[in-house]
Amino acid sequence: MEAATVNTNLKASKPQLESSLDSQDFSPSARLLFEIITRPSSHDIESALSSTGIPPTHDIVHEVLKLCYENATAAITFFRWAGRTHKLTSYAWNLMVDLLGKNWMYEPMWDAVRSMKQEDMLSMTTFVSVFGSYCMAGKFNEAIKSFDVMDKYGVQQDVFMVNSLLRAICQEENQTTKALEFFEKIKLKIPPNADTFAILLEGWEKEGNVANAKATFGEMVIQVGWSPDNTSAYDSFLTTLVRGLQAGEAVKFLQVMKGKNCLPGLKFFSNALDMLVKQNDFTHAISLWDIMASSGLLPTSIMYNAMIGLHCNNNDVDNAFRLLDEMVFNGAFPDFLTFSIIFRCLIKNKKVHQVGKFFYEMIKNESPPTPSDCSAAIMTLTDGGDPEMAIEIWNYLVENHILPLDGSANALLIGFCNLGRMSQVRQFAEDMVDRRINIYESTMKKLKDTFDKTGRHGRDKYDCLIRRWKAP
Repeated sequence: MEAATVNTNLKASKPQLESSLDSQDFSPSARLLFEIITRPSSHDIESALSSTGIPPTHDIVHEVLKLCYENATAAITFFRWAGRTHKLTSYAWNLMVDLLGKNWMYEPMWDAVRSMKQEDMLSMTTFVSVFGSYCMAGKFNEAIKSFDVMDKYGVQQDVFMVNSLLRAICQEENQTTKALEFFEKIKLKIPPNADTFAILLEGWEKEGNVANAKATFGEMVIQVGWSPDNTSAYDSFLTTLVRGLQAGEAVKFLQVMKGKNCLPGLKFFSNALDMLVKQNDFTHAISLWDIMASSGLLPTSIMYNAMIGLHCNNNDVDNAFRLLDEMVFNGAFPDFLTFSIIFRCLIKNKKVHQVGKFFYEMIKNESPPTPSDCSAAIMTLTDGGDPEMAIEIWNYLVENHILPLDGSANALLIGFCNLGRMSQVRQFAEDMVDRRINIYESTMKKLKDTFDKTGRHGRDKYDCLIRRWKAP
């Protein structure tokens, strides 16, 4: 296997045979050998390697090769040295094929493949690596040609290898059409299985191609029928529809799937619900929720929060409360977000009586409203004729030292001004000044206008208040 010049413009990929090199622990012996083969001024590398006294055991060889993914020429030198004294494993050969391919060294890669054939070490794993290397470089035709010559190397062309090539193509951006071209050419020779269609559907999902997803799914049903084992394919197809603003079609397919006992899992429903909430698609979200609930799947707290939020955005308070009650029975307990969503909806819809009642519910469940929500609640309560409850919220904030108080303080003063309850306004304002709570200038102007309307006595009270407000 001859060394070749590495394309220095390409940062080699990490090996597909290992999930993450950076997180692996390499032995001191492997690191020493790697240091020797990557020294820029080393003339007799093989002698330097031998002088270490470190035998190229299987584990050491594997480790060094994994370290060499960005030093392919050094890997070749080390591989030759190790192979002179020890028989290399098929795993080492596959690492070498993968390493060379990821560095665009295709001639040495094929030299290694031919050597593996002579050593009777070729396997499907070898060609999966070759497919991936070509596809990562955008050389899809070369990847397909590699599939075409597999049988000449004694590796069977079967549906597993078809799927491996399709997966390698589809992993690259916007290449599912290329994968489909290969599929159309090979499907009569090698019949597809469910995984074949799942790979294509995942590709269409990634690209958002609704039309092709429908065509592929239709062919899947004809070729392999329905099965609960094919949920990954169903997930991809339905997700493509929902993301492509065809939620109505997705609901229709879900109803068919339910009849075939082939509904997707909770992950799909969670993701789809999230998309529908973002689209504010109230109607289809409810349809999807009903299908899920009737199938026995139990929603998570996050899903309940999303659905409660959607009901609240559409001012459907009653159903928001129904879902809140239902959560606990299904083991999905409400949290701070759940209570906040409903509380804000009640405020927005000026449900005065329910605002006060729900405030106590939030306190009881140790999920008190935020200061800004308390400010909005105080305004709603004073405007809606329940100032006593507004005072209850204010007292809770003060007694529990919940900061900042400014928003709620000013809301309370303006609310009681509008009600004409000036003696309480004065009491609150003086207490707020004593507590060094910031009363806005706009609020002070509102107080002045209201006190002025009560005559000289009222103006005197305001003058006393304004002097305290301005005092340092």
